[in-house]
Amino acid sequence: MIEQVEAIVRQRMDGQAAGHGMDHVLRVLASARAIQSEVGGDLETIELSALLHDVGDAKFHDGVERSAEFALEILGSLGAGVDLIEHVAHIVDNISFRKGKSAKPLSLEGQVVQDADRLDALGAIGIVRTIEYGAAFDQPFYLADAGDAKTGVGHFYEKLFKLKSLMNTDAGRRMAEDREAFMRTFLDQFMSECGGSN
Repeated sequence: MIEQVEAIVRQRMDGQAAGHGMDHVLRVLASARAIQSEVGGDLETIELSALLHDVGDAKFHDGVERSAEFALEILGSLGAGVDLIEHVAHIVDNISFRKGKSAKPLSLEGQVVQDADRLDALGAIGIVRTIEYGAAFDQPFYLADAGDAKTGVGHFYEKLFKLKSLMNTDAGRRMAEDREAFMRTFLDQFMSECGGSN
């Protein structure tokens, strides 16, 4: 079933960019597997949730988050059990940063996938994704006098540097610490070259 779901997700996400394409999904899958190897949880549920977590991303569906809806549809069409389908749909509907305090509590499997998804916003990949997103949506990476303007550098402080404290698992926290440290080093160097301070 994992291979079938991956093939369907590849087809549905074809052409998605801004750091939220199939490359992102496969990195989240790899990180989720790595975290699961340390903390446990049902691997099939974790793998399916990782594959489906962005299949209906709101950025590509007129601002409407449809991942849970699509997960139900895809897993149902493949004959998955009702409990598995509902568990995966609950996870993909409640892991996003955007959901905030309205998110419902996650199982261990959901916590693993959420950590894996958040990890992909950090480190070298996180930097590249921030730049890609800015390029796709006409958002500059840096402005000396940004004011209220949205910038990539601002995004580091508004969201990305908060992720480490939001990790659910010790494994996720440890990986997040390493990646955040790299981002801070990059940002220090970037600001030094720009003649500014952060």
